[in-house]
Parts: sequence; structure tokens; C-alpha cells
Amino acid sequence: MPTTTLSVSFLILLYLYLKFMALAEDENQFIYNGFHGANLHLDGDAQIHRNGLLQLTNTSVRQSGHAFYPLPIRFNASSSRLPQGLSFSTNFIFAMVYEIENYSGHGIAFTISPSTNFTKASPAQFLGLLNSNCKGNTSNHLLAIELDTVNTTEFNDINDNHVGIDVNSLESIVSAPASYYSNSEGKNKSLELISGDPMQVWIDYDEVENLLNVTLAPIQSQKPNQPLLSTHINLSSILLNSMYVGFSSATGMFRGNHYILGWSFNKSGQAQNLDLSKLPSLPSKRKPRQIPRLEITVSLITVSIVLIVVILGTVCFVWRKKYEEIREDWEQEYGPQRFFYKDLYKATKGFNDEELLGRGGFGKVYKGVLPSSKEQVAIKKISHDSKQGVKEFVAEIASMGRLRHRNLVQLLGYCRRKGELILVYDYMPNGNLDKFLFSNEKPSLNWAQRYRILRGVASALQYLHEEWEQVVLHRDVKASNVLLDAELNGRLGDFGLARLYDHGANTETTNVVGTVGYLAPELARSGKATTGSDVFAFGAFMLEVACGRRPIMLQGLPEEIILVDWVFEKWKQGSILETSDTRLGGDYLEEEMLLVLKLGMLCSQYNEAARPSMRQVMQYLDGNVLLPDIPLHTTGTGTFSVTNEPSSEFVASFPSSVSKSSVQLMSITESVLNSGR
Repeated sequence: MPTTTLSVSFLILLYLYLKFMALAEDENQFIYNGFHGANLHLDGDAQIHRNGLLQLTNTSVRQSGHAFYPLPIRFNASSSRLPQGLSFSTNFIFAMVYEIENYSGHGIAFTISPSTNFTKASPAQFLGLLNSNCKGNTSNHLLAIELDTVNTTEFNDINDNHVGIDVNSLESIVSAPASYYSNSEGKNKSLELISGDPMQVWIDYDEVENLLNVTLAPIQSQKPNQPLLSTHINLSSILLNSMYVGFSSATGMFRGNHYILGWSFNKSGQAQNLDLSKLPSLPSKRKPRQIPRLEITVSLITVSIVLIVVILGTVCFVWRKKYEEIREDWEQEYGPQRFFYKDLYKATKGFNDEELLGRGGFGKVYKGVLPSSKEQVAIKKISHDSKQGVKEFVAEIASMGRLRHRNLVQLLGYCRRKGELILVYDYMPNGNLDKFLFSNEKPSLNWAQRYRILRGVASALQYLHEEWEQVVLHRDVKASNVLLDAELNGRLGDFGLARLYDHGANTETTNVVGTVGYLAPELARSGKATTGSDVFAFGAFMLEVACGRRPIMLQGLPEEIILVDWVFEKWKQGSILETSDTRLGGDYLEEEMLLVLKLGMLCSQYNEAARPSMRQVMQYLDGNVLLPDIPLHTTGTGTFSVTNEPSSEFVASFPSSVSKSSVQLMSITESVLNSGR
């Protein structure tokens, strides 16, 4: 009897052990040919349709959705049955269907995450995974393969149809335009992610070779012989022992429907192939709604209903006058970048002065929280120039909304109401640089922070001048237009005066605009803003940051009124470091301070042709090219020579010790104080 009992107990234990191992195996390998009855962890906009189609996001603005396998997958776990604890393979089929032709955003990301709680994540460029405060943190332990239709990475090139590999950030470590290798034709063929057609993705990681491959192809194609992305990466420090796998998707101003049709995953081998015959179908495109025929005889009840609707419509019309805005047919193409005035009104609590961030000559800037997404934004109200065609002006605003650079404040969109143009930007929590330099409201920045800000703004200007599809002239580079994000990185903002033109084309003559002290002298002669005039303003900005002084100080000593002249005189005397900001207390790298001061003078030369380009400025700041010597004279054809004498009346109003170049600059700037745009 004891022997029999022991045998039965042993068999029960053996059964339970085998059952446990089978469950463990299931947790590490699964396949969904459609998601009918699937027990996935869903949140946000994610839902499973009756036919088993998984929809991550719909056409809601600035929303996100998540769908994750409910059980954690064990990575890094030592097991005889899993010799490669980090290796994995997955295969899924997706489709992106746009609402507005050729626009859909922001995309889908296959994700390996330590948690399925994304309540603090932001939509749009963060794809519902991170936010601006935690991007790039090594503590994120996040791996994502993004299928991105609106690129907001730190790369300068704009690519609205790409695949990328992201680690702890939504800024890809490697990316490529969407395409696949045709095995039959032996060449790469491009794909359009927002075509609405289903596509397959294969993701394979080999722990032995530390190799991550991402492969893309149309749904009916076999797996290509060559991957789209292939990079060596060690995931041991990124993935924790227990991780969740799934999908995240988000919309922004661009909206679209994002679907997953099927998904296969294997933690210990090659993922199973999906059965295309079992996959759910995508929703058919909506047909235009047909207006029913009216019957000849209309009943009294119908007439009453019509009258009630008319009355209610009239009341609603009167109420909506409060939010009236200008909309014209040609603005349809800019729809994704247009905000409703009602939403902006609510975001700023009725443009309440309590939400006011600042004001200037061209309008007020308010802090706002968008009611739909709860996203913080900066909202600027300005009066658009009636002399310029509104259509052309909005076209430029829409174009600049596509600028993408880590040191530019992102222009999210616009709204028009009566005589006002309202611009919506990313919110910068630390405000503008001007307050850090000249106000006691903010702590003083150290030299390392200032140098990083200078380099960042220079990089942004290089992108605007040379690396975007058109040349963008900012025309108002100054400290108050440089905003600081949460990490005190400098971001050039306020494009209210910017102008665009094609590479190789000549700029048109316009009214001289800008800020006194930053205006290049040639603007008064020709009225043509150029990249050289932006360089001049950047030179004044460099000296402003290094010296902690504004370009013009009328209340100062006569020899110190014009900052660039004062720095130049100190340079001739061999005591240029005396011009550095006293709040630094001498705590700076001498070679960097000398470089910034000399480069500021070089950019501030009277002769536009003698100024460096922003690409050369970046080379100097990065130490790749030695800075040329600054000539020690101010006459003839020298660095700060004056060719056009100012009027005697104007000269007489300033102390005799003020140089001619100073008076020339002040005469120019004084003449445009009341100029329009």
C-alpha cells in the first residue's frame, strides 16, 4: 500500500511538472491569426473588432492605444531549455489607413517594455511610450521598432515614411525609408506605409552575434533574403529579466487608423509563419452618404421638427460667434495643421492674462493645455500682415510646421480668426534664454550650459539655411527667441518673421524687420534678408551670451554702448577676456571663451561676404577648423569698416568716442523701429 501511494504521488507531481513546463512554453511562444477571443492587455483607443481585427488607434487627434501580450516574457533567464535568454523572433502584419489623403500619423511601434502602464506617456511623436521628461533615460529599459509616418527624431533629414530601431527613446539609433528586397527581381523596392495595404514585418534578434534584423515586405511576399535594417546591439543592459511584448500607436495632428491583422512570437526559436487565409479583413472604405429622397407630402410633424432645428441652429450660431474663425476652401490642404479656435480658447482659459508667458512687438504668448490630449503648448497671437497674401502666409506657416530639428521649437499648427493669426508651438518649461541672462528670476547659467546652447542654435540655423528642402531665413535671432527645454537645451523659436525661398534662388526685397542690435547693416541698403544677415544676428547673440550684455546699451559708458565695438577694442588691447560675463566668475574654459568672442566678431563683420556660413560656424565650434585671425584695424576694407557715412545730425547726438561703425549700426536700426513686416 505505501508503495502504491508513493507511485501515485510521483505520477501526480510528474503531471503537474509537465503541465507547468507546457504553460511556460506557451508563455514564450504564441501565434494569433486574427485576434478573435484573444486575451490581450488593451488600453487607450485599442480595441478588437468582431472579426478579430486589432485596431490600435482611430481618427481621434493626439490619442494613443496599446495592445500587449498579458503575461511577461522572461528575458535574460538562465535555463537549459532556453540557451539564448535574449534571442527572440516575431512576425506581424499591419495596415495604416489615412483619413486625409497622403497624411497619417504618427505610426506603430512593436515594443518590448518592462511595464504595460503608459499613463504618463504622450501621443504624437512619443508614440504613446514616453514623454519629454523621460526620453533617453537608461532606466526606461525600452526597445521599440517604429513604423513612423511623421518623423520627429533628432536627425536633420525629413523622412515621413521610415522604419527605425529605438532604444530608451523615440529617436532612432538606426533608420531607413520603408522598402523591401525583392527576391525575384534582386533589388530594393519602396513601400508606402500609409498606403492602406497590409504589410508584413519580421524582427529577429540573435544573442550570440548581438545582431538585430528588421525586415519589411508586402503581405503576399515571402520573407526577403536581405533585411531592411541590420545592426549590432547588446540587449543585455536594456532588457530586464521580465518584459512585456506588444504594440503601441499614436496620432497627433495627423490622424489615421492603425491595425494589426496577425502576430506570431517565439522566445526560443523562429516565430511561426502566419496563415494569411485566416487573417481578418480590413474595414471597407466608407461610401459617400446618400441623401434620402424627400416625399412629396410632408407631414405637419416633419415641418415642426424642421422649425425646431432652425431655431436651435440660430441660437447655436449666435453662441458660436464667440468662437468665429476664418476658413477658406484652399485651406483644406493644411487641415492637419489647423487648430480650432474653440480649442485654443479653452486651452488658455479664454486667453487669460494668468496664462500669459510673455509679450513682444508682434503679439502675446500664452501657456495652454489642449482639451483633447491634455498636452501643454505655447500659443502665440499675432496680427498677420494685410499687405501679404494670407494664402501665401499660411502656406509658409504650414511649410515651417514640417521643420524637424532637435534645436528648433516645433511649430505644431495655426488658426485664423478675424485679423489674428494664432500659432501653436511645443511648450518649453524653462522659458527663454533672455531671462537667464538678464533677469534675477532665473539662476545664472554656467559656461558649459551656455556653450551647449550656442552650439545648438548654430546647428539649428545650419539646418534652416542648408539642410531643409528650402532655405529658411529666421530674421529674428536673439536671446529672447531662444527657448530652453527641460534639460536646458537651447531651441530656436518664434518664426513669425521667417521667410522661405528655394535653394539657388534670390531673395525678394521686403520691409526691414528684426530687433535693434541684431540687424545687419546691408538690410538698410537693399532690404534683402539673406543667410548672411542671420549670421550677423547670430554673431550679436554669441557675444550676448558670452558677455552677459545686450548688443546695445545706451545707458552705459560711451565706449561700451555697442557690444561688438567694445569687445573689438578689448581685443586690440589684449584684454578681451575682460568682456566675459562677470556672473561666470572666471569659471570657464579659456580657449572656448576666446573662440566664442572671436567668432562673434567674425560673424558681425560689416562686409557680408566676409562672414562665415553657419556650416563654417559649426566647424569652428566643434574644433574641426581653426578660426582665422581677426584684423586689428577698423578702416579701409577692414573687418568693421564703414563705407556709407551717417548723417551729421545723427552723429552729433552721440558722444564722440562712439565709433563710426557703431553710429552706422544704430542709424540703421533707428530707421526701422517703426517699420512693418
